[in-house]
Amino acid sequence: MLPAYNAEATLLRTVAELDREIIDDIVLVDDASSDQTVPVAQQIGLAPIVHESNKGYGGNQKTCYRNALELGADIIVMVHPDYQYSPLLVPAMASMIAYGEYDMVMGSRILAQNTIAGGMPRYKYVANRALTFVENLALNQKLSEYHTGLRAFSAPLLAALPIERNSDDFIFDNEIIAQAVAAGARIGELSCPTRYASDSSSINLRRSIRYGLGVLRTCADYQLNRRGLRKINYLDFTPENPIKLPPLNRTPEPQAEVHEATDAQIG
Repeated sequence: MLPAYNAEATLLRTVAELDREIIDDIVLVDDASSDQTVPVAQQIGLAPIVHESNKGYGGNQKTCYRNALELGADIIVMVHPDYQYSPLLVPAMASMIAYGEYDMVMGSRILAQNTIAGGMPRYKYVANRALTFVENLALNQKLSEYHTGLRAFSAPLLAALPIERNSDDFIFDNEIIAQAVAAGARIGELSCPTRYASDSSSINLRRSIRYGLGVLRTCADYQLNRRGLRKINYLDFTPENPIKLPPLNRTPEPQAEVHEATDAQIG
């Protein structure tokens, strides 16, 4: 799925690298772009879902995931249509879920070599490493990065998470990881080369600081909820909304269904 915002310049390259022999449907949601994202999408045969007003990065993802699940997807992959993450990795990520090894897979820029040489600003790299360190401690995980826009989910996991309770802003990305951890999901990673170009989207320093503070709040939310010190709505699955994940299944279907959504709103 492709959560798009002003992705006119990069949408064609992104879609061109999607393996249509593996991917059954491409769900593109346009978040009230001011450029020609929608006409470009229509020209290449997509049927974009268009928000009349901007609902934010998280709000865009909610529409994407909701529509992918309604289409009956078994595996849902999000790729940013700003071409910052390689669409060529979608089949590999889908297979990690299709073979029953993981419930969620993330493309990690940190595992890739030459992250800074690939264009990631040095301050973003340092912030990424510092925030990831804190998040691993808070969530008791060993992930290399929490801030990637390349993600794959099994449909049972995504359907079980109360994502409508999450923020409509950029912090949605961190909240959904915290939800997956709280649900006991098996989370895997895959190395993803970094691509930062003039036509790739990126949030400015002010928004980056706001996002970083939101990450720290998510860590605190998780710990407070886990210890029973405070009920956090988006992390409160029980007893009203218990999460039940399917058992490990190592017998894949002949062909995995992948519904793709990418968002050009975050860098």
